[in-house]
Amino acid sequence: MTDIAITTDGGAADSPALDPPALSRIATLDIVRGIAVMGILAMNIVAFAGPFQAYMNPLTHGMEGPADLASWVFSFIFVDGKMRGLFSFLFGASTLLVIERATASGQSPAKVHYMRMIWLLVFGLLHFYLIWWGDILALYAMAGFFLYFFRNLSVRALIGWGIGLVAVQFLMFAGLAALAQFTSVAIAAPNPDPDMVRQWEEMSRGFVPLAGQQLADHLALFQGPWSGLVEDRASRQALKPFTSLPFFGWETVGYMLFGMAALKSGFFRGEWPMARYRKMALIGFGIGIPVYGLLAWLLIRADFAPQAIFAFSFAATVPFRPLMILAIASLIIIVTRNGGFLVDRIAAAGRAAFTNYLGTSLLMTTIFYGYGLNLYMSLSRIEMWIPVLAAWTLMLLWSKPWLDRFRYGPFEWLWRSLSRMELQPMRKDPAAEA
Repeated sequence: MTDIAITTDGGAADSPALDPPALSRIATLDIVRGIAVMGILAMNIVAFAGPFQAYMNPLTHGMEGPADLASWVFSFIFVDGKMRGLFSFLFGASTLLVIERATASGQSPAKVHYMRMIWLLVFGLLHFYLIWWGDILALYAMAGFFLYFFRNLSVRALIGWGIGLVAVQFLMFAGLAALAQFTSVAIAAPNPDPDMVRQWEEMSRGFVPLAGQQLADHLALFQGPWSGLVEDRASRQALKPFTSLPFFGWETVGYMLFGMAALKSGFFRGEWPMARYRKMALIGFGIGIPVYGLLAWLLIRADFAPQAIFAFSFAATVPFRPLMILAIASLIIIVTRNGGFLVDRIAAAGRAAFTNYLGTSLLMTTIFYGYGLNLYMSLSRIEMWIPVLAAWTLMLLWSKPWLDRFRYGPFEWLWRSLSRMELQPMRKDPAAEA
């Protein structure tokens, strides 16, 4: 059987018949992507099960006891931003693979790349408006528009550009943190400026508990019919998918460039010596865990005040997050090096990452929203791990049997067919696979 290279859309960059044996599947990418798509749910569950405010401030919902606080600390150190960042790294690596394979097969790499990004944007917008407000696909698509211009850069240049973009993100968040601190001090003075008060209310709105009529309206929306949620996103939040790019796009593109560099350097191909992966994991965790632990303590000590969230959660994490992402990726590669039953299942979940990502949105919104089981704002943070573990089990159960029979996951197939403007073969040919 001839293996084929797997990309972010879950399939080969080219038709299997066009892939020479030298272009083998990069199993490491599939495995790391499988962990990433599972890990993203571990953080997104907070935003499925409760209001946006709980994502940044655990005191706003779900904090009922020490176990809930411990769950938040664990997620803050090992999950929050790291799984999203890891997925961004992988997106950059897979995008580069698609461009390289299109070039090798004589196709227009620009056409292949931009058709994929355009349709990914369509998927992201449909996901946002019709299913869940926390979509990340639209941001990835818009960030992906820029990647084509970096495709031929060296590893060193890609890393340099990535560091520069992450630095811009840090300066932006540091500026917001400084503004939040200044504003909070100004409104605490006698007879504060009304404009300052309004500015502070606007800045802190996403980090303070909902109460009174605001809480009642929020519950009515999320515990109400599907049509009400769609109407709210299409009217009050119509531009939200596009405003994320100028706010988070710097770091996102930077991570994607790091991913392209990781592919070119052999990191994501599993080609580094094990000693080098171990060194990367030790450095990343050795620096990142103590720093994140300190930041978690500072946030708890400040009772998650908005100015503390801006300083310790937004700004201070930016320089250290890439180290944690690389450490986690290195650890995954080390632990899964020898394969096995569970590793094969994780790799299959990674090959169907697009379907698993969208599938979890469909599943979780049905569990928590009013048109489904209506469990919205009913679980504590530690209890939220129950639907997470259930969803992980489903991912591991369905992905491999499906991909044993079919070339792509359902949404991977649809994305690929739309991008190429023709239906792609779905079922595997047993004779060709023999």
